[in-house]
Amino acid sequence: MSIWEYANPKKFTDTFSPWAPRLLGLAAILLVTGLGWGFFLTPDAQNFGSTVKIIYIHVPAAFLAINAWIMMLVTSLVWLVRRHHVSALAARAAAPVGVVMTVIALVSGAIWGQPMWGTWWVWDPRLTSFLVLFLFYLGYLALWEAIADPDVAADLTSAVCIVGSVFALLSRYAVNFWSQGLHQGASLSLDRRENVADVYWLPLVVAMAGFVVLFVALVLLRTVTEIRLRRIAALRARAERAGAAA
Repeated sequence: MSIWEYANPKKFTDTFSPWAPRLLGLAAILLVTGLGWGFFLTPDAQNFGSTVKIIYIHVPAAFLAINAWIMMLVTSLVWLVRRHHVSALAARAAAPVGVVMTVIALVSGAIWGQPMWGTWWVWDPRLTSFLVLFLFYLGYLALWEAIADPDVAADLTSAVCIVGSVFALLSRYAVNFWSQGLHQGASLSLDRRENVADVYWLPLVVAMAGFVVLFVALVLLRTVTEIRLRRIAALRARAERAGAAA
């Protein structure tokens, strides 16, 4: 079995439609567990108080905001190389979810920054690149809506996605590039010494898993919806042509 079999819209819809509700249920369980554990069953931090608990929302949202764009980059490249419509529609489906995650990350970061830094916003390299990434998300969605021809729209939005990926990577690694920034290092890392304490780390992993599963479920649902909308539009155009010919 080849992965390219799922580039067929019907195959994709038939295979993944039943999975979306199951993934939503799993995401609900993980989110309730992770967020409940993190918010109510972990102690306040010695230096940061209860504000440390914002990580259970901020870290997963920021992680998905960046990686949603990377997922869009991969599917956009597949569209440009192989011209599979499902890949272009998957990128389009992921964009609104990425926008929401970016907004959550920016707002929760501001809530964290105000008591920690004494201000809601600073032009820190990571924060600035994250804001630019948010603007790219908006531009990406606007371009889809502005162009009537779906193939042309897919081509142009793929180009936007390639350019915006620079800011997605900067958002991820800006702390490493510019050590003078206020933003702290990663809360989760392969280097155990860089992680938060276990009492916060374990529920954070569960919450992140919930966010990831939720993202996958929403993208599957939205991709299936985009496929069906494309099919409806094609049938409607065919009916109009038949009516005009008659």
